[in-house]
Amino acid sequence: MIKPFVFLDEASIDAAPSGNSKLGWHPHSGIATLTLMLEGSVSYADSTGAKGVLSEGAVEWFQAGGGAWHAGAPMGPAKVYQLWVALPPALETAPATSRYLGPENFPRRGPVRVILGEWNGTTSPIPAPAPITYLDVVLEAGEVWEFVPPRGHDVAWIAVHSGQLDVPERVGAGELAVFEQGEMPIVFHAQDHVRLVLGSAVKHPHELVLGYYSVHSSTEALEIGERTYHEMGEALKREGRL
Repeated sequence: MIKPFVFLDEASIDAAPSGNSKLGWHPHSGIATLTLMLEGSVSYADSTGAKGVLSEGAVEWFQAGGGAWHAGAPMGPAKVYQLWVALPPALETAPATSRYLGPENFPRRGPVRVILGEWNGTTSPIPAPAPITYLDVVLEAGEVWEFVPPRGHDVAWIAVHSGQLDVPERVGAGELAVFEQGEMPIVFHAQDHVRLVLGSAVKHPHELVLGYYSVHSSTEALEIGERTYHEMGEALKREGRL
């Protein structure tokens, strides 16, 4: 219904007593994962060689393409949204790329931070792989906000992290709402302090062929991606990284 958006996880994670993470090394192909830090901090590493720490408000963009691995470990309690985005055929088997950006790269303009894409004259520092917008929105009680989709965007949804609002139906914390396909403006009426993420896009015109860690546009591309990340996993084991 809302492709290229294929998965959203709102995760509350705690550091394991051993110091090992439940977010250990794992592969992807055919997608980009976009992790938005809501609270706390998480260390990260990936098979491109990048590593570091994401703090509250920071963003990870991991474009797995033709196959790659990444890992994370919470540094105390943390909350995140992780979004999976299906890549177009030109990118779904391309070499992996990643970007890790602090909160200063995503200034709030009124109630909005533009995490991916462009909205209302503000553009994310992350190049979107297709016409996609992803916003981090905070509204105060009684605030009314209108979202006008970028031209051509006919898919839109929201996920509410805290509070409740009317659009015009009531949507509350922990819920995801998908809007009718089209390009009409959406008006939000906050009932209390609300934080949500909003995604809009030109609908992905390709099939979604699913693997366990992968999403591709064809069986052939899925086979390439899974073969690549299996081979990469063996190499990472030999290097002692897995």
